[in-house]
Amino acid sequence: MTVDQTLLPRALSLAVHELRTPVTVVAGYLRMLLREQAGPLSDKQKKMLEEADRSCSRLGALVAEMSEFGKLEGGELVLARQDFDLATVVGELASGLHDGEDRGVQLEANVSIPVGMTQITLTGDRVRIAAAIRALMQSTVRERVEPGILSARCSVAGDRERWAVVAIGDRAIVPELERAALAPPASFDEWRGGLGLAIPVARRVIEKHGGAVWCAPEPDSRATAALRLPLLP
Repeated sequence: MTVDQTLLPRALSLAVHELRTPVTVVAGYLRMLLREQAGPLSDKQKKMLEEADRSCSRLGALVAEMSEFGKLEGGELVLARQDFDLATVVGELASGLHDGEDRGVQLEANVSIPVGMTQITLTGDRVRIAAAIRALMQSTVRERVEPGILSARCSVAGDRERWAVVAIGDRAIVPELERAALAPPASFDEWRGGLGLAIPVARRVIEKHGGAVWCAPEPDSRATAALRLPLLP
């Protein structure tokens, strides 16, 4: 039986087209109601509408991810090309992520730059790579059960073929994640719950840049994530 490889991108494109308009309309009416354009609201009504607006925003974000995922699967996504410092991106993302603070989970960034280098320079789509790293950070923080500090460590691996590496997890497991950078494990569960399609999109963005995504062996894999990207010579 031959499977049409274009079926999934086409199905996602159709779903995005059918969902985007009603989501936009609902979001617009909710904002009008919250601005009390149809009359004053009680505190209870405002709270209910605010919750509906947040849910509508999450649905809108999922539709956007479906569109991105479909373009990646269909080879239609055009990636930008620019030089940037990966360590700066990782630092900005870690400092701006507050997802686990209510559970006592913190994420700190640190960097290990080899002697002779001043920064870890990559060439690629900075915006999409940053979004991919943020999704992996969010996933790791969400899956951390106990309070504590997680590390997002940016480093360099390899000799002839050099890689920029970002390892996210408990401080004790980060060195193991980094050691796997030259031959990352093939398995990675991209269908982790709670983040929509952010992780599948992240994996494909990294792979489109010639990189790879992996995690630690069980039982540590759920609260870890790592990626590598080709280092600019």
